[in-house]
Amino acid sequence: MTTWFEPGDPRYEAKTVGANRRWRGNPLMVVVPRSTPQVIDAVRVAVETGMRIGIRSGGHCYEDFAFNENVDLLLDLSGMARIEVDLERRAFCVEAGASIGSMCSTLYRRWGVTVPAGTCASVGVGGQICGGGYGILSRLHGLTADHLAAVEVVVADDPRHVRAVVATCETLDPHRELWWAHCGAGGGSFGVVTRFWLRSPQAHGEDPASWLPRPPDTIVVSDFRWPWEKLLTRADGSVRVTALIQGFGAWHERHSAPQSRYVDLFSSLTINHRTGFGARLRVLRDSTTRQWLLDDFVEAATLRMDLQPEKIEHRLSWLQAIAWLGVSDPTLRSKCKSSYHRRSLSPEQSATIYRYLTDDGYGNSGALVQMDSYGGQINAVSAWATAVSHRDSVIKLQFQTYWHDATDDGVHLEWIRQLYSDVYAATGGVPVPGDSADGCYINYPDSDLSDAEQNTSGVPWHTLYYKEHYPALQRIKGCWDPHDVFRHRQSVRLPEPPPHGLLPSP
Repeated sequence: MTTWFEPGDPRYEAKTVGANRRWRGNPLMVVVPRSTPQVIDAVRVAVETGMRIGIRSGGHCYEDFAFNENVDLLLDLSGMARIEVDLERRAFCVEAGASIGSMCSTLYRRWGVTVPAGTCASVGVGGQICGGGYGILSRLHGLTADHLAAVEVVVADDPRHVRAVVATCETLDPHRELWWAHCGAGGGSFGVVTRFWLRSPQAHGEDPASWLPRPPDTIVVSDFRWPWEKLLTRADGSVRVTALIQGFGAWHERHSAPQSRYVDLFSSLTINHRTGFGARLRVLRDSTTRQWLLDDFVEAATLRMDLQPEKIEHRLSWLQAIAWLGVSDPTLRSKCKSSYHRRSLSPEQSATIYRYLTDDGYGNSGALVQMDSYGGQINAVSAWATAVSHRDSVIKLQFQTYWHDATDDGVHLEWIRQLYSDVYAATGGVPVPGDSADGCYINYPDSDLSDAEQNTSGVPWHTLYYKEHYPALQRIKGCWDPHDVFRHRQSVRLPEPPPHGLLPSP
């Protein structure tokens, strides 16, 4: 039986607010289906009554795609979280309400395998896989979506016939374009994803243990830390901070080819506002990785800093690492922005980051800039093999600020918007794809990209997310959701009506 509840039910509050406390919905009802037929029933009711649909998997969307005043019926997929072997498809079937943590731990405990998924265990797979998905094993094994063999989607391509469609990666599958769109275009544009089938492209045989990559048995986490009081001991503390930013980026420029001997090193450079700790370079690697590879990376990344870090090291089992990484605070409000880079940030961009992170007029220890490893096997895949168009970047950036009090929203939003705009001032305040930057990540959505006051580049938001893929995504949208039943602030838009009302071929 489908579970559903309305305002006044004690469960309603928990289901209508996201992980980002800025966003709160007020739907007429929340529906928690347990199966695909129940999703079909809920969508049919919404279509017949004209209710606007919102879709929640884990509730971690940075923007108000699911939680906003326009949503009438919120589909909460948490009741669909099964993870099973499908012997007929020779793949693992994962329902869209499962979390990354439960998916990765179940795959490993039962079959000894995993997928290169995200770094926050509580994120739902429903949104993560659709946007491409990446994690600490991505330089070694590619994106999560690179291991997607099939997807089940509840669509409303005919207003009189809501139905479930299974789309696969098979060349002759007539629904293949729907699978392709769900390998990187994000969720909520084409239908409701209910199930994913995961299998690596090179998988073979009947043994499920051969269908996906095997993770390291033990992960070594090495943290190198520089507190602000040490970073600022020079008269010009920016020298050390900008040297670290430049060294991190330059190393990744040199060592992010698919066949690099460093592909099993995943690193993250985080620099907090000066009211927080300081800078942290975290490196995760298989315990069998040779020590000199780590030493070489750290030496190159910190060469010009002239300051020895504090070092803390942990050895974690794979299951411990899954549970430990990315624990989020459900009480926080936030604003985040992203960018891909093909090259290191320029000295001017690095200096701008330093200036904002040492701004005495903005005292927030929850503000930070984070740079993550990219490239490796991610870039071994053709840009047109999936809907992920960013296949030659070497680092990915997040600009983040977190706070508690709603009355402070304006202060924090102004700070991060100005930081981002100044870092990308040469290209209209956004990372326009070019020699250095390469756009933005749809799984870190940013509604400011659609705001002409925040984005003065003349390059539309969808080009920043999808680049040359957007016209194809629009054609797919026109075929599978011609009435725009599934939409949100930055969903794929319907194409302009073609002559004589004929839809273009996908």
